[in-house]
Amino acid sequence: MPSETVRAIEAVVRLEWPRLVAALARVVRDVGRAEELAQDAVVIALERWPQVGVPANPGAWLMATAKHRAIDALRRHSLAARKHEELGRAQRPFETPDHDAALDEPVGDDLLRLMFVACHPLLKPEARAALTLRLLGGLTTDEIARAFLVSEATVAQRIVRAKRALADAQVPFEVPRGDELRLRLGSVLGVIYLVFNEGYAATSGADWTRPTLCEEALRLGRVLAGLMPAEAEVHGLLALMELQASRLHARVGPGGEAVLLLDQDRARWDRGRIQHGLAALARAERLSPTPGPYALQAAIAACHARARVADQTDWARIAALYAELGRLAPSPVVELNRAVAVAMAEGPAAGLAIADALRGEKALAGYHLLPAVRGDLLVKLGRNAEARDEFQRAAALARNAREREVLTARAAALAP
Repeated sequence: MPSETVRAIEAVVRLEWPRLVAALARVVRDVGRAEELAQDAVVIALERWPQVGVPANPGAWLMATAKHRAIDALRRHSLAARKHEELGRAQRPFETPDHDAALDEPVGDDLLRLMFVACHPLLKPEARAALTLRLLGGLTTDEIARAFLVSEATVAQRIVRAKRALADAQVPFEVPRGDELRLRLGSVLGVIYLVFNEGYAATSGADWTRPTLCEEALRLGRVLAGLMPAEAEVHGLLALMELQASRLHARVGPGGEAVLLLDQDRARWDRGRIQHGLAALARAERLSPTPGPYALQAAIAACHARARVADQTDWARIAALYAELGRLAPSPVVELNRAVAVAMAEGPAAGLAIADALRGEKALAGYHLLPAVRGDLLVKLGRNAEARDEFQRAAALARNAREREVLTARAAALAP
């Protein structure tokens, strides 16, 4: 098969996959079955396109082929005549302008429904992330496995179980309303941010960042913002991701080593992404005078983004925003971040008092950043022996190799 044809098919499939699965899922009401039909269409494309060439409208070709397969499947399984009538409207030749318009018309609603189904709360967070990347990102099982540093079999099992759980629960292929919408939207936003965070600060492995995951989360965030333009927290999350992603290049040194925030060369920050992030934050603030958790975190990121050098950072404002975030969404991790901001604004002793109060928190028992923060504050107070012990403890808990290197080096620098 000519390499240019392979590349064309791969590009079309990656681009059209979410739209294809979403449209089919609306019709067959089964995410797993919709994906199988989409895969059938791709297999047919792999057989035919090398012989006859890539169609002028490859997305419509795949959609028409998949819907014809769906018609055959529905007939074989004797499903309701109403389904046949619904699918029958898609049987016009895909080259006609009317057919293209019919295919394009419901795509926004279909993608939104698919996003809410893939991120359903009945699934575990890791299953939601895997299914979302598969269905909406078009990533292969192998790509998802490599991104999260787990085996391909593990990812495949998560996806299979997730689709089975959705089918068994007969989850409706629809966007929820009212209180259910707010509950489910939180799940969707949480999955997107989980994917982004794993790319921004990898929990394990040899790489400090995984930009591919950040890009995928940003793409999903932009899609969601386009589909739900009146939801403030959607724009808040997009703003947060854009602002944090602006630092990606500066977070890694020439040898792949981790570079912490205050040591970064801010000239390497992506000013274009910062502008996009600030614009999304402004939109979130216009939509809701009371910011939600993502908008608050975006406001914190904006304080860093606006400071051209570290000394210009408004740490008092950041500390106040963390306090507000802690009231809205209480978390020991938020409180630990507040400790860092307070230390920068009021001095290391004030920050250490907050961090010390968290030492009994069960949720932070294995969290390497608690001893890392304490170590940093102890150094500033001249308590080097205690600081060395804290950095050693943090290094032992850290699962990411690059982060562990930084902590080990800081401990070694304090050796008597």
